[in-house]
Amino acid sequence: MITPILLCGGSGTRLWPLSRKSYPKQFVPLVGEQTLFQASAMRLSGDGYGKPLVLTNSDFRFIVTEQLAEVGIDPSAVLIEPEGRNTAPAILAAALYLEQTSADALMLIAPSDHVIPDPDAFRNAVDKGTQAARNGQIVTFGITPTHGETGYGYLELSEEPSDRAIALKRFVEKPDAARAEEMVASGMYLWNAGIFLFSVRTILDAFRALAPDLMATVGKAVTEAKSDLGFLRLAPEPWSEAEDISIDYAIMERSTGLSVVPFSAGWSDLGGWDAVWREGDQDNRGVVTSGSATAIDCDNTLLRSEDDRVELVGLGLKNIITVAMPDAVLVADVSRAQDVKQAVAALKAKSAKQATMLPKDHRPWGWFESLVVGNRFQVKRIHVHPGAALSLQSHHHRSEHWIVVEGTAKVTVDEKVKLVSENQSVYIPLGAVHRMENPGKVPMVLIEVQTGSYLGEDDIVRYEDIYARD
Repeated sequence: MITPILLCGGSGTRLWPLSRKSYPKQFVPLVGEQTLFQASAMRLSGDGYGKPLVLTNSDFRFIVTEQLAEVGIDPSAVLIEPEGRNTAPAILAAALYLEQTSADALMLIAPSDHVIPDPDAFRNAVDKGTQAARNGQIVTFGITPTHGETGYGYLELSEEPSDRAIALKRFVEKPDAARAEEMVASGMYLWNAGIFLFSVRTILDAFRALAPDLMATVGKAVTEAKSDLGFLRLAPEPWSEAEDISIDYAIMERSTGLSVVPFSAGWSDLGGWDAVWREGDQDNRGVVTSGSATAIDCDNTLLRSEDDRVELVGLGLKNIITVAMPDAVLVADVSRAQDVKQAVAALKAKSAKQATMLPKDHRPWGWFESLVVGNRFQVKRIHVHPGAALSLQSHHHRSEHWIVVEGTAKVTVDEKVKLVSENQSVYIPLGAVHRMENPGKVPMVLIEVQTGSYLGEDDIVRYEDIYARD
């Protein structure tokens, strides 16, 4: 059995404003109905594959389990990284965790934000590398390049590519445009997709030989890890001492005897809106529209509206990317797609919350979004999953009025508990200890009207919380 290792961190700034630090691109249905994370998990499931092991951070832990549950996948474990330390510590932590049950287990390392349209073809490619991995090889998967891309690293082959695992000559850093075109024309280079297959024993031997300092710090973080609501939290102090380094720099570029399986059935890391445009369903003029978007006399253009209340119309546009969100709009030339992260940096510099936060704030129990914000009031829509509950809490500076619009809420106000159905409401006085729960089997939605002198999310005193938040 192959254990998929799904790497699920990152902020996805090049796909702003849809992808933000609070909810990055892997959790968004950028291409198709499923999110990139869900599609990755499903692609690496079925015969020959065990339950996936996921590495993510504390903010995303409930999003991970919720999205896996939606597609019927039960993870073997979810390891929580106290902070981002790049791919080498993450992969090492996964290997040390799996070593506890089998040093001979095969690990398939896969970023969770890639698009591979043909899952069967990818699984066939994995099959071609399996024997080499069982024989102690580190196997990587190289993408047959379609153009001279400067945003990827490359893999130089030791022989002409064929339909099997072949020897890898070396890793090549991201080239300039002229060099990229030369390498593609030679036919001896593949894009480095960052996907690897090896046994637990093989990769641990490599870390012991090439990165012993990581073995010490990450090993301690795994040994001292604590279970928390079904997650495994890596110990923060030793983890913080681990070097922030990629698996390529720590291991791959310094190893010998690596193999590579060429893959040409379609792949994208969706590293920018230009990639989303290329992967989209283009019309005969190269136009891709999504959501409430209309194109009139446009060419080679992406128009994407992420809010039914926002009707996006493009008129006479050429080579333009436009993405409309409820709180932000991006308009860019296709050739500047890789520079979108500059927009995020500019917004951060002016402390704009749109740089990192979405209007919809996801929580373990569901989500909420602000509809109207005034001087001393705020109106929110709150969505609570079936069986979920908010914390038992109180506020120092605001009172609340809840109106249930879908489902039924179980509401606690001080010593009183009652059910509140659709079209009914309840008032939460300032300072009252209260909680809302969804006792039903369908989502519960309510409109919350807050009034008071301070309406920040940090005005919460928690007394009980099933999600063990501070």
